Parts: sequence; C-alpha cells; structure tokens
Amino acid sequence: MSNKYLLGSDIGSSSVKVALLEIATGTPAATAFSPSSEMSMESLRPGFAEQDPELWWKELGNAMRLLNSKHAFNGEDVAAIGISYQMHGLVCIDKDNKPLRDAIIWCDSRAVDIGNKAFKALGEEFCLRNFLNTPGNFTASKLRWVKENEPERYRKIYKALLPGDYIAMKLTGKPATTISGLSEGILWNFSRNGLATELLDHYEIDPSLICPLVETFGEQGLLTAEAAVALGLKAGIPVAYRAGDQPNNAYSLNVLQPGEFAATAGTSGVVYGVADKAEYDPASRVNSFVHVNHSVDERRYGVLLCINGTGILYSWLKNNFFNALSYDEINTKAAAAPIGADGLLFYPFGNGAERVLENKDPGAMLKGLRFNNHGQGHIARAAKEGIVFSLYYGINIMEEMGMKARTVRAGYANMFLSPVFAEAFANTTGAVLELFDTDGAVGAARAAGVGAGIYKTHQEAFAGMKKIKTVEPTKKSSDIYGEVYERWKKGIDYC
Repeated sequence: MSNKYLLGSDIGSSSVKVALLEIATGTPAATAFSPSSEMSMESLRPGFAEQDPELWWKELGNAMRLLNSKHAFNGEDVAAIGISYQMHGLVCIDKDNKPLRDAIIWCDSRAVDIGNKAFKALGEEFCLRNFLNTPGNFTASKLRWVKENEPERYRKIYKALLPGDYIAMKLTGKPATTISGLSEGILWNFSRNGLATELLDHYEIDPSLICPLVETFGEQGLLTAEAAVALGLKAGIPVAYRAGDQPNNAYSLNVLQPGEFAATAGTSGVVYGVADKAEYDPASRVNSFVHVNHSVDERRYGVLLCINGTGILYSWLKNNFFNALSYDEINTKAAAAPIGADGLLFYPFGNGAERVLENKDPGAMLKGLRFNNHGQGHIARAAKEGIVFSLYYGINIMEEMGMKARTVRAGYANMFLSPVFAEAFANTTGAVLELFDTDGAVGAARAAGVGAGIYKTHQEAFAGMKKIKTVEPTKKSSDIYGEVYERWKKGIDYC
C-alpha cells in the first residue's frame, strides 16, 4: 500500500482539529488543533454570532503544521481527506469564490422570527411533513436575512455554502454540497426527495444560489495545487467525505443503525439518534436530518437535540468565577459536592435561542443560591447537572417520537472527561454510557477511507476504534438524580 494515512479535519467554531489515521491499523497516528485558545467570534448585536471563513482556513493550515511537527509525514502518504464542520452556518461567496461577509454561524439567532413567519405562512403541517422541521433559525432563514438586510451584498452572491462546503471548496476549487447538508439548512424536501423549492420561493431566493450535489461518501473533488502548498500535502488527493459535526460525531462512534445514539458535550451539547423513518417533533424542538449513510434502499435519519449552553457554560465559569483553577481542579470541587448541589439548580440557556425551548432565548439562571450554604463546588456540580438535565429534557422529547436511548456512545473528551458529568448523564437518562477514544476529526478520516474505497465497509473502517470505559446507571443514584431532575424541570417555567 503506497499511501499510509487518511486525513480528517473538524472545522469547529472554537478551533480546527486535524487527525492522521493509519490505514493499516485504523488507529490515530497523531492529532492537532489550532488555535490553542478559542477562535474569535464577533457579536455585533445581542443574538448575533459571526466568524471570518478565512480564519477557519488559516487555522486549518496551522493545525496541519502542528500535526506534521508531532508526526512527520509526506503529502504523498495521504490517500484521502474527510471534512467535519460546524452545522447550520451560512457562507456567501462571489463568482471568484471569495466570502462577501463573515459567516453567520450556528449559534446566531437573528433569523428566528424570519423562520417562524415562514413556518406559519407555508403551514406548520406542510413544513413538518416535507422538511421535518420549522424553517426556524437554520441556513435558509439566515440567507433570507441577508436578502432583507443587506440587499446589495445579496445581489453579489454566487453560491450560499455551509461551513464545510466552504472548506471543501478551498480544497478542491469547486463549490458543492450534499443532501445531508441541504437537509440541515432546511433546504431539502423529504417528501419529494429534492430541493425545498417551496421555501426558496417563499423567501424569494434564486435556486441557482444553491450548490450542486456530491455524495457524502465518494470523490467530491481533488486537492488543488494551491491548497496542497498551503497544507503541506500533494495535489490530487481526493476529498472523499463531508458531513456536519453532529452526523459526523455519530459516524465517528459507529452510530449508523436505527435505535443507536451518540452524544457530545463540547461548546454545545447534543444527543443524536438514528431512525429509519422520517419522523418529526410537532413543535420542532428536536430536528430531523438526513444521516450520513442514508440511501434510497436503506433510509437513515438523524434526530438531533441540541443545547447551545453546554461547554461554553463551564468555560464561562472557569474564566469568570473560578479564577486560576484548572478544569481538573474544578471537577474535584464538583465531586466533593453532593448530588443535587444542596438545592442549587443551574439552567444553562445563555448561548442564544434554544430549540428544545421552541427557540426561546431566556438567558441562563442559577436558582436557589444561599450564601451561607453554597461554594464553588456546589456551583460546579449544579452547572454539570443542569447541562445533563437540559439534555435529558430533550431526550424525553425524542422518546415521545418513539425513540428510546438504552445505550449512548460518546467520545472520551470535553465534558465527558469529568466523572461527575458522565455519572450524572448515565443516572439521569438511565442509559448505559460508552466512552470511546475518538473524535470528529478521527471519524472524518475513517469516513474518507470509506469514501475513497480504501475500506470496503463501515465496519472495516472501525476495526481500530477502542472503548475507554463504560458507565452504567445504578438504582440508588438514578433515584436521587430523578428527584433532582423533577425539581429542575419545575423551575424551567421561567423560560
């Protein structure tokens, strides 16, 4: 085998991560990320969140140089490239493939009212039956916002891209997207299996702004000479996979079949379950998209619940409340506090409009604080429990749709590194929690191997993935967490 490695990239809003996967063993050779601190995010008005797409490209180059410094390799050693990316964003480019403005990213809530009005105008039943979602605050509605508020800029748009489409275009020179990508932007009609022209017509958006389709797994273009120089690779390497970060996170955990669940708890928190029927929540509090392995013969849909205020809450506490303490030290303090944090309840809804709350943006709340009882450990534990409770609140919605989370897989990273968080998750949800040595960049590398035909099956691609630990719920702890959750749930009325 002349090629030794597969390359995966994960384009997040906090950092860009890359992973080099050994083809023969299916194990990571090295990973790297950049920047070392979080990428900048502009918020010109409350509810706005933007990033310069060129910043993603710059940090991808920086991450690649760090990767090569950790594990020296030649560009000729890489057989294929896979891309994972932050979902629901909007990048507008001109005919020279240059961005016309900063990207409107996933946690930006400016288009909520636009989506809500479209939901009513097109008919709620029509939207849910055909799009499986309200147009809400998704990419199509963000594009309509640009048309309404920046008409001169809108007229210059050649193509509207998702963040991963933009990176793929920088790699290959060709703007393109996938069915899974269109579905996450509410640009796909599931009933007709085609472009959501009804929503585009309502928004008066020219369908020519939507990119041509490529397969999720398969050759999507070849690395250009210019991109190869920027990344230290060889021109001609196929880009063989792209997917949004949550479908890709599920893929990275080998969550592909109906009834399987994945979770992540980075900046935002997500639980993602796979179904074989196009189901939807009538209130669109959780959202249904095309999963990465969907096909005409074997239909696969990903049902996603997202809590925006997850790791960002813990980061905020660290930076503003815990002074110079490390995350490990904060976790130790949290573990010393009892389950339920002596009555302290945290509601983590401080990072934009929350879908599980029907796109309300109530702000975060700490309830029951008593100056003579509570210290840093109580606040740390209450924050972790509040994040878990908000995720479980969403899982209950998924259960109303007929989905039951008996086992949940997650990467051993971010919030799941904390034993308190992992135990709270297992005992609150009642699910067995399996933690694996993987992440989005590694998953994208595995998927690229499938897309390039190097791995013949998905199961072959996962031969090298290792389980780190299993956390099982216990009756005693589950009973206690159940009581605390019910108190927390009653307090959610402030939303």
